[in-house]
Formats: sequence, C-alpha cells, structure tokens
Amino acid sequence: MFSAGIMVATRSFELVILLLLCTSLTVLLAESAPNQQKDTYNYDEYFVEKTILKNAVSKGADAVCLDGSPPAFYMDRGFGEGAQSWMIHLSGGGWCRDVRECQNRSTTSFGSSKHMPPFKFRGHFSNNKNANPDLFNWNKVMVAYCDGGAFTGDVETVDPATNLHFRGARIFSAVMEDLLSKGLKDAKNALLIGSSAGAYPAMLYCDRFSKLLPNTPRLKCLTDSGYFINVNKNLQKGKGFKTIYKALVTLHGSAKALPKSCTSRMKPELCFFPQNMQQYIKTPLYTIMSPFDIVQNNCSANQKKNLRELRLELLSKLPNASDTKSRGAFIDSQFHHARLQSYWNPQNVSVVNNVTMIKAFGDWYFDRQYYYLIDKHDLPIP
Repeated sequence: MFSAGIMVATRSFELVILLLLCTSLTVLLAESAPNQQKDTYNYDEYFVEKTILKNAVSKGADAVCLDGSPPAFYMDRGFGEGAQSWMIHLSGGGWCRDVRECQNRSTTSFGSSKHMPPFKFRGHFSNNKNANPDLFNWNKVMVAYCDGGAFTGDVETVDPATNLHFRGARIFSAVMEDLLSKGLKDAKNALLIGSSAGAYPAMLYCDRFSKLLPNTPRLKCLTDSGYFINVNKNLQKGKGFKTIYKALVTLHGSAKALPKSCTSRMKPELCFFPQNMQQYIKTPLYTIMSPFDIVQNNCSANQKKNLRELRLELLSKLPNASDTKSRGAFIDSQFHHARLQSYWNPQNVSVVNNVTMIKAFGDWYFDRQYYYLIDKHDLPIP
C-alpha cells in the first residue's frame, strides 16, 4: 500500500486489495520513463529501473516472488558526503490471505518481478537538498514487495497445482546480502524503513539489520503508516487485522520469522501487532502514524465519538515516551495513508506542534533533538 510507495497493479488485483482492506488506498503511479543522469533530471521526481536479483535463485536460496521469479529492488547511488549513507525501504502493498488472492497477485507487480515497471523516486528519496536536507545524497533502495506476506513467509514446499512460493523472509535475507556486497557493509549511517505492509518487517528485522552492520556508527529504523493496532473495544470503529495476520502464519509460514520472546507469550498472529512487538526491539525506532489512517480507521467523518475512541486507543498502545532517544514518534491527525513519498516535501508536509515531519525525523535520527510529537486534535483535520 504504499505505503511509501506502491507500483500500479492490474485493475483486477487493485480490486482485490480494496476488498481486502475495505478502504481506498493511496496509489503512487509508476509510469515508464527513461533513467537520467543526476545533472539533468528533475530533482524532486525521477524514475529508477529495477535490479533483478538473479543470484537469489542461482545460489540455492530460492528467495523468490509468489510466481517463482527472482526478487528485485530499485537503487540510486549516493553521492558526495552521502556516499556511505544508506536508506533501505521495504515497500508495502497489502497481503494475500488465501490461495486465490495469492494467485491473482502473482500475475502482477505485487507478486512477480516480471511485471515491475520503473519506480518513481520522490519524497524522502528526493535528491533535492532543499526538499530533503538530511537524506538527499544517500544511497537509496526500495525493495520491491512481491511475496504477499510482509517479507515474513518461509515455506519450502511448492504445490505444483498453484506454483505459489511463500518466501518473503528469504527475499529480505537475499536483498541484504546483495546490498552488503554493494557497499552497505561500509555504511556510516544506515536506516531501515517500511511503509504500510512493509512497516512491520522494518520493525521485525530492525535488530537483525543492526547486527548485519556492527561497525556502522549510526543505525536506526523507521515505520510509516503501519502501526496497526488490535482494536478490542468496538470493532465498528477500527479495522481488525487478526484474520489477515493469522493467514500469514498459516499460509505463508510466517511464525518462524517472529521473535520467540513474543510467540512464547501469545499466539503468533498477535505478534504482528506492533503494540505487542516493539518492546522487544533494541535498536532505535521511529514511528510515523495517524490515528485516523484510512487503512485502520473504519469510521466516517461524522462518527466523532468513535473517532475519538480510536485515537485514544492508538495513543495508549504507542511506544513509551519516557525514552525518546530510543523511541521517537510523529503522530498527526489526518485521514491519510503512507506519508514518506507524498508528504516529504516543503510544499506538502505534515506538521505537528509547528514542527515538520522532515525536521522531526531528521533531528531525531541525527541526535540533534529527540522528537516525540502527538497532534493535539482529537478529530481529523484537513
């Protein structure tokens, strides 16, 4: 879903996603366009061609998309002082909960690298220093999402009747191994990001990412529009995700990717909720979220009581604000989903307490000031 960026799929698959989430999602169009050099392209938006990770199959890892094709990512090299700084973004795009949904997905860019078009880099991927002052010259990687299981699946057996491969966890490992060989191992600054369905694995693999880079002086993680909560009080006010997460455990074999510190205390599907997981993460983690996120929220604008209750429930399940160096947050009050590509620019930026999202995160990441910001409005604002 986004999340921070979503490639356009076929209309039929788009309908599947809409039905799955019962909501309209922000879709980032990725039309075809030729790559251009840094001195000629529009610094706010530019297209990047996919890199197919063929050795993910040839090395025997069998880290493949739903249809068995090799995984892919989009990469733009850093330059100048940012040449040894890396941001790696795990893309979002919903989930597939059963064989039929996964088969439909496997014929699209969400399930096969065969169908992935060039991807538009913008927002936090911008090379414009004025729009993106802290990250403009970094190495930027968008990991394409083609497994349908939030990069957590790991099933060895392939049913010949469906030819579906559930290998999301292997895809994450294969991409990291390849990026390490491309210079990530020498990173001075590193950032693992995830949006929407990619937010959870960014949290899940945050400590693992840190262990891959033991000599990196500054390494942190960021989740965008993926802090979905387990709404218990009133299912009418917020979408429930238990059914989706249970499918990830049963169909995708995701339980083995989850921390035993959590699964020893509760059912594996409950460990997909950040409220039950974030306390086990040792690496500094920043959360960008809205209580009224259109994927979580099940209320219309005039259901004010339910909206207020949903907001309070989310706030009660956020990381503790007592250690803002370890846990930062930017919680706005808008109807939206996925902020980093659409709202990471001076012309269209989210603001909380007179601090922009760009400044709040940048200051937190670089240890200039540890922002934990929560918008005071208890109802959605324009």
